Amino acid sequence: MAGEQEMLTTEIVNRGVEAGSPTFSVRVRRRLPDFLQSVNLKYVKLGYHYLINHAVYLATFPVLVLVFSAEASYDLATVLTFFGVLVFTVSVYFLSRPKPIYLMDFACYHLSSSLAYVYPNGGGAQVSKEEFIELARKSGKFDEDSLAFQSRILKSSGIGDETYIPKAVMAPENCATMKEGRAEAAQVVFGALDELFEKCRIRPKDVGILVVNCSLFNPTPSLSAMVVNHYKMRGNILSYNLGGMGCSAGVIALDLARDMLQANPNSYAVVVSTEMVTFNWYTGRTAPSVLLSNRRRDFGWAKYRLEHIVRTHKGSDDRSFRSVHQEEDEQRIKGLSVSRDVMEVGGRALEANITTLGPLVLPFSEQLLFFGALVWRYLFGGTAAKTRPYIPDYKLAFDHFCIHPAGKVVLNELQRNLELSGDNMEASRMTLHRFGNTSSSSIWYELAYLEAKGKIRRGDRVWQLAFGSGFKCNSSVWRAMRRVRRPARNPWLDTIDQYPVPL
Repeated sequence: MAGEQEMLTTEIVNRGVEAGSPTFSVRVRRRLPDFLQSVNLKYVKLGYHYLINHAVYLATFPVLVLVFSAEASYDLATVLTFFGVLVFTVSVYFLSRPKPIYLMDFACYHLSSSLAYVYPNGGGAQVSKEEFIELARKSGKFDEDSLAFQSRILKSSGIGDETYIPKAVMAPENCATMKEGRAEAAQVVFGALDELFEKCRIRPKDVGILVVNCSLFNPTPSLSAMVVNHYKMRGNILSYNLGGMGCSAGVIALDLARDMLQANPNSYAVVVSTEMVTFNWYTGRTAPSVLLSNRRRDFGWAKYRLEHIVRTHKGSDDRSFRSVHQEEDEQRIKGLSVSRDVMEVGGRALEANITTLGPLVLPFSEQLLFFGALVWRYLFGGTAAKTRPYIPDYKLAFDHFCIHPAGKVVLNELQRNLELSGDNMEASRMTLHRFGNTSSSSIWYELAYLEAKGKIRRGDRVWQLAFGSGFKCNSSVWRAMRRVRRPARNPWLDTIDQYPVPL
């Protein structure tokens, strides 16, 4: 019972004056678990397993030196054997070493605020929260209780008045059709890709690998086939379409593209992360596209180098699997159900992910203190458990943070648990305010914010952290290859001087 109470937070809400007396209510919410208090040692070991994967080759050289230095005399056979083993070890190391993966550039689709509607017959518009509720009321699709609930959610969501709503909300007729979904997909995906190809000055036929991820809209032919057809890409392109993977699918798509680049040298890979609004509406209209390369000659003009990807999947646990679920309600209306356990299961997934990531990115001093504290708690159990464990300072590992903006409450809890500053959370909070929760594309709009602000310097490390249905939590770590100046094309350029805004 005491453990359950620790997972809840309370808030006193002033409900105004009723019958001449002030009235209050107590709102109880489930919070993220203090995952740094309950780190599992197996995830630390997993992180160190990744770290020492190639250390055996590096350790061979000093071993060889010690062995051969013990010899009293050296004949020609001994010397040749020594150099033969040394050359073999060095060759195996470099041949087995993963090829560097570079991020050449990326593009984020942005609907110009000067356009009133997306489609010729009226497809979407930029509206305030109050206008959103009024349009939803006029659509006739929601009763007053539902509208009141949406209004309360919007007020505490952290979303501003510059996001977009789809035609499905405003129009009284049924717009959640395959035709409208395909039209929206074509607009946002082709808009982002056109910009990407123009930025990188490459032809669509130069792309050898294509990965498209969209969680809820999965037509036949697939969205990846739609891209291949539109740009008339080459016939031997390796194309993949990921569906139903949730808000963390952007990192999953990156991981797949990285693996394909490792197996196909001298190639370009394009990753498109999006979520269609019309077929399954939410606030936001987005589709970023990313160009990756494993060509060594691209080293000089690449923006970032991929350092690490760590993926965590909690789908074997029933509570985690059911925490975010697409299903029909009693009226057989399809929607997305989010359980009350989502904060807790998300915290557990996050705990596992960052604990595995820690040994790969933290400075040695932080690793030593953190690992020592864990071993102490593991060996001495009850006595050690009474003391707060050492919390690694992830600000020493990363210069910039792009955390999926699932909501204001989630960001607050992550900031508290990871002990991050307001500056560390700025990109996430401003992206939530400007664009809303845009699913798997959010982490790229956050990186675009950092670039528009001119914050990326050569050698900076960027941490992209995303989580979503399944339940999954995924991290990608990038190293800036050069100083990134404010791009000429960026979804933030029309409003960047207004940010950050007070929340």
